[in-house]
Amino acid sequence: MFINFLNFREILTYNFFGNSAQEYLIGLGVFVLAMVFLYLFKKQGIKKLRKIGNNIKIETYDSLIKIIESIKPWVYIVLSLWIASQFINLAVKIEKYFSYFVLIIIIFYIIKIIIEFVNFFTLKIIEKNEEEGKKIDPSGVNILNKILKGVIWVIAILLILQNLGFNVTTLIAGLGIGGIAIAFALQGVLTDIFACFSIYLDKPFQTGDFIIIDDDLGTIIKIGIKSTRIQTLQGEELVISNRELIEKRVHNYKKMEKRRIEFTFGVVYETSSEALKKIPIIIKNILDRVESADLDRVHFKKFGDWSLDFDVVYYVAVPDYNKYMDVQQEINLAIKEEFEKENIEFAYPTQSILLNKS
Repeated sequence: MFINFLNFREILTYNFFGNSAQEYLIGLGVFVLAMVFLYLFKKQGIKKLRKIGNNIKIETYDSLIKIIESIKPWVYIVLSLWIASQFINLAVKIEKYFSYFVLIIIIFYIIKIIIEFVNFFTLKIIEKNEEEGKKIDPSGVNILNKILKGVIWVIAILLILQNLGFNVTTLIAGLGIGGIAIAFALQGVLTDIFACFSIYLDKPFQTGDFIIIDDDLGTIIKIGIKSTRIQTLQGEELVISNRELIEKRVHNYKKMEKRRIEFTFGVVYETSSEALKKIPIIIKNILDRVESADLDRVHFKKFGDWSLDFDVVYYVAVPDYNKYMDVQQEINLAIKEEFEKENIEFAYPTQSILLNKS
């Protein structure tokens, strides 16, 4: 038995590939322990994390758990091998490249966690605006999301290159010069993209708003990266660049809390004074009956060329254009009906010729 023990000690001290059998056994033991620990962490630890997450009710906690669950088994094997490799002597190049490989994996999952949180907060911003009743076009938020994720990946790549021994300062300087050249080449496109950010941050209008730009009017159906699309009243789709849009004077009727309407009508000169006095009362009674209409004033305004002109001003409590037209139609029909009852005639262009007999 003593001889066998001596033989076993000799076996443990036997060296091959720069390590003794004892060191390999220690490395193997560390590998197994690391695998067991990581396996228990994934199976049991996540359950406890989920239980804690349910108690504290933090949504970002769930996102972190999902990322941990998404880690593939081979990642745990590689991490266990790397931990075990610290207890044995590897060739310099093998140890170097293996460490680089592990570093890339770690940075990749760290970036994945960061991006998951970026996506989470992007979604929360959109959901919050929807809950508050804001019809916000998510394109601006999504653009910022993509740019932020791109910046994160660039930083990660630069970090990896720096650890690999590359001169990152020179690379950044080269990228800066190239970026300036690209910026000059794409100046028009970049201007439209920054205009998109300006529209999103300043919010002069949003998807669904009815706007007027110069002689064009319609409803915004999409605010894109480079251009905005408007559905005109004629039915066609108007595409206008974001840069041009923010430089124009835009009338946004969706921002109105109420719409002010002024209209005139005329009656014939033969209308009696008593009937003229009745007209403001008739108009007031009609406006009082019309829902969503609030009369401001009604006056006998002037003596026109062929009519006695009245001026009416009222407000519609909602900014919707179709609602305004419905109200105006109801008022017009009611005025026509009441005037027929009172035998009041509307005026129309006429011309009288006076002839003198000599």
